This record gives sequence, structure tokens and C-alpha cells, in this order.
Amino acid sequence: MKIFFWIILSIVGALAFSIIALSRNETINAIWFIVASVCIYLIAYRFYAAWIATKALVIDSNQHTPSIKFNDGKDFIPTDKWIVFGHHFAAIAGPGPLVGPTLAAQFGYLPGTIWILVGAVLGGAVQDMSVLFFSVRKNGKSLGQLARDELGTLAGIASQIGTFVIMIILIAVLGLVVVNAMKHSPWATSTVVATIPIAIFIGFYLRNIRPGRVLEATAIGVLLLLLAVYYGGEIDKSTSLRVLFDHDGLSLAFGVIIYGFCAAVLPVWMLLAPRDYLSTFVKLGTVIFLAISIIIIRPEIHMPAVTQFIDGTGPIFGGSLFPFVFITIACGAISGFHALISSGTTPKLITNEKYIPMIGYGGMLLESFVAIMAIVAACILEPGIYFAINSPPGMVGSTAAETIQTINNWGFEVTLEQMNQLAQDVGENSLFARTGGAPSLAVGMATIFAKAFGQNLLAMWYHFAIMFEAVFILTTLDAGTRVGRFMLQDILGNYYKPLGNHSSLFSNIITSSAVVFCWGYFLYIGVIDPNGGVNILWPLFGIANQMLAAIALCVVTAMLIKYRNKLYAMVSAIPLCWLLIITTVAAYEKIFSDDSRVGFLSAARKIQDQISNSTSLIDIDIDVMQKIAFNLHLNVVIISILVLILWIVVMDVVKLLFQVKVYGKNI
Repeated sequence: MKIFFWIILSIVGALAFSIIALSRNETINAIWFIVASVCIYLIAYRFYAAWIATKALVIDSNQHTPSIKFNDGKDFIPTDKWIVFGHHFAAIAGPGPLVGPTLAAQFGYLPGTIWILVGAVLGGAVQDMSVLFFSVRKNGKSLGQLARDELGTLAGIASQIGTFVIMIILIAVLGLVVVNAMKHSPWATSTVVATIPIAIFIGFYLRNIRPGRVLEATAIGVLLLLLAVYYGGEIDKSTSLRVLFDHDGLSLAFGVIIYGFCAAVLPVWMLLAPRDYLSTFVKLGTVIFLAISIIIIRPEIHMPAVTQFIDGTGPIFGGSLFPFVFITIACGAISGFHALISSGTTPKLITNEKYIPMIGYGGMLLESFVAIMAIVAACILEPGIYFAINSPPGMVGSTAAETIQTINNWGFEVTLEQMNQLAQDVGENSLFARTGGAPSLAVGMATIFAKAFGQNLLAMWYHFAIMFEAVFILTTLDAGTRVGRFMLQDILGNYYKPLGNHSSLFSNIITSSAVVFCWGYFLYIGVIDPNGGVNILWPLFGIANQMLAAIALCVVTAMLIKYRNKLYAMVSAIPLCWLLIITTVAAYEKIFSDDSRVGFLSAARKIQDQISNSTSLIDIDIDVMQKIAFNLHLNVVIISILVLILWIVVMDVVKLLFQVKVYGKNI
């Protein structure tokens, strides 16, 4: 009977996937995306994940985990498996699975969908589960420290530096997305701010007031979050209160920076764990709610399977389909950031190895489903509306009328009246040039919810979606900052031991300050960018993220070679080879392309020419443009260093492949 079930599931999944892949010049229902993804995920988890766990990794439920061995009540804490799952999922599911697919929709729905499904099953989930396993077996060591121990000093130092630099870039982009979503939106800002004291209250509730009452605390927390969304609307209507939450990008950026520092220093039980746990319920609930809404209304996909912008002329970001669809969609398919969480906070909380497949592989599949929902929400919008929201002014025109004309010339119909009415319906002054992906995704989600449960609540649904996205982002930002602190402590601890002490308040403050300062700089550059920072930071984010994934897979491949055998190492070596190709090609294009929308050097030259030849720029504009030009050159340096680091690590793995003669060592 079980065999029959899996056969039927496979046939249904193949049928749904073929409809998505082969439909041309005809409408396609969004339900097929849900059916295809659910079938593929269930089959992958039941068979491929189980095989890797039992054969390649050899998970042992009798092994003591770091949370048991090193319980310090601060970082190493034995934690309920569902809370760990919630924390892990909340930490990995940042803006990537939401924003990446939304931005990549400029290529059409098909390329992104295929990459999300195939990449997650064969790459992302394998990476997450394997890194989590090896970190648990190695007493909760970070990815950089694992590389140093398993690959040798040179590759280890390179990996530690590389992962830290990449982490800084990742967190900066997270901050930029949430800032763009909350900018001059009192409703969104007040709701997001309210989630912080709610999380702290739940942390104290579970630790001091009602210990062990997880479901009770969860119900209270979720209710408070929903009330925060509702009263955010009331704040927005109040002339005296809305000014308290109506801020520009720079003010919000500094607020995010302060929050990141506090989250990294405070005990994990006080803010990080309860916030992530509550966020998981919001995230899971919203994604399930979105899937149910899609089933109810059965919306049609309006975006073409493939657009004319696959040649690299797209307005949202420059670059052709290959390799940039694989760079734009990182989280949701495969993300190096996940490896930092899988070797950062999660291995210090898990109580038994038998939960590793559920948390590692299952958590990634769930994030991939979020990415599928994101691309569906973006693609049910009329393409004209989608491009009007996401295109920066410099690409489509300086006025609303020019923007409308440009988009219509592309063959995507949209009117000024249509955009104004939509902005009014969602409670915003304007939706033009709301770059970053978050606003258009919120519009898509709100449209689905409104059609299913009440068109008159469109504004409420929109701001709920903004809160949903911001919660995703901030939970990853605070976990990322904490992991960045761990990484910096591991690096500095090799040279000055007191700074490597994770329990030292002095070390925590010093290293947290350094981490926050570094990613705060890139956040600042993104905020002051007249084009919204997306074209500067998102490609850098994607390349860095995929390079980090490649480094993580190098470490996994090396450890499988050393402790298992070369055959089992293929599970990580195959996605590793693909990542090496796309990251190297993308890095080359971002450095040397003559297209100023793609190449950092050509973009910097264009800015310098504008400064030299223009007499209309005011002093502050010149200052901003010079900072952006400097950052473009800095991006070139960073990418060059990361490419060098990646190939140093790869060469050490290749060397190890020929050196290892005896397999099956104890880990």
C-alpha cells in the first residue's frame, strides 16, 4: 500500500511539473505550483534524505550532542526539538526565499521555479543537513573552524576569513530589504517594532513565569503579534502617533543596527529563541494560509514563462539568465548562509542526532516552499504592475507618466490610474519604484488574501504581509549577527584566547560591535544609493552567498572523504561543481563586464564620468555618488578575494581526494 502511495505521488508530481515546464502562450493555474512542489518535497525527504542520513552521514541517536555536553545556560542549551526547528527555520528563512524569487520573476516564472525545486532537493537541503551533522559531531564548531580543522591551516584561515566577510554582506542586505519595506510606512514600522518587546516577554514567560508551557506561550505570542498588526493600522490613522513611526531610510538603518547589536549580546533565551520560535508560527501560518488561499481562488499566472529580459536587459537588475537567475535566487534553492546557522546556533541547541534530518533537510524544504509561494505571489500580478513597483526610477523614467510609457512600450499594459488606485487600496502614498522586492511581494500576497477572504481588507492584508516579510528578515539578521560574533571569536581566539571565549561578556561586546559596524557600513551605502541599493548589493549578496555554499560543500565533501568514502562524497560534490561554475562566471561578469548595469568597474567609471561632466549635481549628490563609486571598487576587491579563497579551499579538497587511503574513521 505504501509503495502504491509513493507511485501515485510520483505520477502526480511529474504531471504537475510538466504542466509548469511545458505551458506556452496560455494561462496556467497557480495550483500546479503547489502540487508539484509538495510532491517533490515529500519524495525527496522520504527517500533521498533518509538515504543520506543512514548511509552517508550515519546518524546515531545514542551520541551526546553539544547542548548536553556543554550546557552553559547561555549558548549551549538543550532545547525542545520543535523550538529548535522553529529557531532554525526562522533563522535561515530570511529575505532570500521571499525577495530573490520576486526579483528573478523579471525572467519569467519558469527559470526560477525549476531552480528552486531542483536546487533545494539536490543541493540546499543536502548542505544544511550535512553541515548540521558534522558541526554536532564536532562539538558545535563553526563552519570556518571545521574548515581549519579538516582542510589544513591555509584553507582553514581562508575559509574563516571568507565566511566572515560573506556573513557581513549577507546581513547588510537583510537590513537593506527591511529598511526599504518600512521606509515612511508607520503601519509597517510600528508593527515590526512591537515584535521585539513581545519576543522578550515570551522569553521571560517561558523561563521565569510558566516554564515548559510552550503551547500556552505560543498562543499568547501569536495573539499579541496579530494585535500588533491591527493596532499598527490604528497608529497609522492617528496624526499624533504616526509621526513616531514615520522615518526615512537612514533613521531606520540606525535603528536596525542598534537592534542587531542588542540581539547578539543578550542571552539567546531572552530574545533570539522566543522571537525565532514565534516568527516560525507567523511564517508557517502565513505560508500555509497563502497556499490555502491559492487553492480556494485558483489564480492564474500572468507573468510569461520566459520574458524578453533573459538577455540581461531587465529593468530590475542587470545580467542575463545564466548565471544570474542562480545568483538572484540563493535562499530557497541553496544558500551558504544556512551553513552558518547549521554550524552556529542550531547545533548548540539540538538534543539528539535523530532530529537532524527533520531540522536540516526538512527546514530547507520548507524554506524552498516559501520561495515557491513568493514566485507565485509575484507572478499573479499583472506584469505591468510588477515592473512599475520594482523598477528603479533611473531605468524607467523620472516621473510616473514616463514609467507608465516605458513599461507599456515593453508590451506590458499598465495605467497611471491603475497604480494610483492600487496604492490607495493598500494604504500607501505610492507604489512606484518601491525597489527591493518586498513591496511587490506584499501586494501579490495581499491580492491573494483579499480575493479569498475580503477585498475590503486589502490594506490590512498588505501590511500584514509587510510584517510577515520583516519578521522573516529580522530573525535572520539577529541570528546572523550572533553567528558572525561566534565566527569572529573563533578567528580572534586563535591569536588571543580571551577573545575566543563565547561566555565572556567583554569578548561578546567587542566582537558584536565589530560585526555590527562592518555590516552597518554596507547597509548605509545601500540606503543612500538613489536606486535603492538593490543593483549594488543584491548581486554581491547572491555571489557571496553561493560562494559560501560552495565553501560549505567543500568542507562536507572533505569530511565525507575522510570519514566515509569517495562514493558518498558525491552527494555534496555534484552540487559543489555546479556552484563553482555559476559563482566563477558571475564573479567574472560582475567585475569585467562592459555593461555598467552588470560590471562594478564599468558602473564606477560611469559615475566618475557623471561627476566630471555634470554641472547640475549639488554637493551632497557628489558626495553620495563618490561613496557609491568607492563601494563599487570595494565590491570588486571583495569578490576577487572571495574567488581566491574559494579556489584555495577547492584545491585542498582535490588534494585530500588523492591523499586519503583509509576510510571509515570515527568522527
